[in-house]
Amino acid sequence: MKSLFEQMGGTYTQQGDYQLPDITMPPQDERPIGIWGQRRREFLKSRHRVRYYNLLTKGTLYTHLADINEQAEQMSETLTAQFAEQEGITEQLKADDMMAWVGTMNNISERVREIIYAELIFR
Repeated sequence: MKSLFEQMGGTYTQQGDYQLPDITMPPQDERPIGIWGQRRREFLKSRHRVRYYNLLTKGTLYTHLADINEQAEQMSETLTAQFAEQEGITEQLKADDMMAWVGTMNNISERVREIIYAELIFR
C-alpha cells in the first residue's frame, strides 16, 4: 500500500536503514535582502513567528525581504530628498557651513529611518 506522499508523486531515498522523502524547497529569490530586509527578518522571527515560518515554508520569505529592502531604499531616497528640499538644504549650505549641513542631514536621516521602521519594518 502506497503512502499519501507516494500517491501524490513523492519518492524516497534510502539512507542507511531509513527511507527519507525527497523533499526540496522551491527556488529562492536571488536578489539581496540588504539591511532593511535583515531588520524585517529579525522582527518577524522575534515578534511574528507564525508569519515568518509561513513565508519560509512557502518559499516566499526571501522575495518578501528583498521587496521590503527595495521599498525601504526607495522610500529613504525620496523622503530624504523631500525633507532636504523643505528645509532648504543645498550644496551651497554644504560648502558654506559644513557642520550645519551635517547636523541637518543627520536629523533628516534619523526621521526617515523612523518612518521606514513604522511603515515597512515593524508592521
